[in-house]
Amino acid sequence: MSVLGDALAGIRILDLSRLLPGPFLTMVLADLGADVVKVEDPRVGDYLRAIPPSKGGMAGRFLAVNRGKRSLALDLKVAAARDAFLRMVEHADVVVESFRPGVMAKLGLDYATLAARNPRIIVCSISGYGQTGPYEGRAGHDLNYIALAGVLGMTGEAGAAPMMPGVQIADLAGGALWAATAILAALVGRGRTGKGAHLDISMTEGALALLAAELGNQDCGATPTRGTESLNGGLAMYGVYRTLDDRYLAVGALEPKFWIALNTALGRKPDLAEIVGTPARQATTRAELAAIFATRPAADWLTILGAHDCCVELVLELGELATHPLHVAREVFFSIDGGAGVGPIQQVRTPVGAPTNASPPPRLGEHSRAVLVDYGFSVDEIAALHP
Repeated sequence: MSVLGDALAGIRILDLSRLLPGPFLTMVLADLGADVVKVEDPRVGDYLRAIPPSKGGMAGRFLAVNRGKRSLALDLKVAAARDAFLRMVEHADVVVESFRPGVMAKLGLDYATLAARNPRIIVCSISGYGQTGPYEGRAGHDLNYIALAGVLGMTGEAGAAPMMPGVQIADLAGGALWAATAILAALVGRGRTGKGAHLDISMTEGALALLAAELGNQDCGATPTRGTESLNGGLAMYGVYRTLDDRYLAVGALEPKFWIALNTALGRKPDLAEIVGTPARQATTRAELAAIFATRPAADWLTILGAHDCCVELVLELGELATHPLHVAREVFFSIDGGAGVGPIQQVRTPVGAPTNASPPPRLGEHSRAVLVDYGFSVDEIAALHP
């Protein structure tokens, strides 16, 4: 859990992003106390709103990553709305956008224009391939980004096709979390220099950075690839095994003491040579372990292995997470009221901590007038923007 509380209280963020990377990023910042305003097209808003499943007209994924924010409906293609946004920039700290490179310039909202209105503004641009280079205008999604980052090529079994990961690695780890790091660093830097910055966050590069350790091995002459490395399938003592009742156990007994403890618990004679054995030796060991784990249901193994410190855990399915003793004790899950038609919304806190007072994800344009008042617009000016 966290003691950060409202560390970003007083920081104003204008969020132009859509879908997953930007909204997840700004949710983390909102959890830390920042005032996040989702600036959305009045016709469709954030596209994530429309992706099923949903309840009460609010999409599940949208509900999951947009707590603690306010929604302002503004059509930035209209001159009056664009001018209003520029006025807001004068009082803001951070602008987040995830358009393709060049779109902000077409809207008349490029970094130079924003910085001219507010030299302290921090603009975070999240894109698939970066703001420059031969792919700057290229379309893509998470799977494309991790493909070019080399991450997808490290998944799956040796000699087989790469496997699609179960979560969006480039969107969340490659984009949102690196963007959060950069924004926080930029805020610290601005406190020293008084100047803002333009942050160019490439989701491809963010995902590629996760390969740092394997690239280090490559630099030493190794040829890392899928299914052959220590941590992606090459070692028998680091893998996933099926139990008698078709559940799965994650075995991570890498160090000698854990390998000995695991084999002791299994009633198998340990051999330390297996830790660094040849691929053929690993295959033999893996087959032996698979045969042993297949003799009992998962619950039995958890009881047996629980008496030994051997790095084995049950592979949980999504529906089991909220009731698992670890997550209950750590208060990972909490609920907020989504309002009429939506009801309680299950939320997951991030490692930085749960928000102290999270408002539900906003309806499109729900806070338009209140936001404009906060940013200094008069009643007549607001009426002109929102007749």
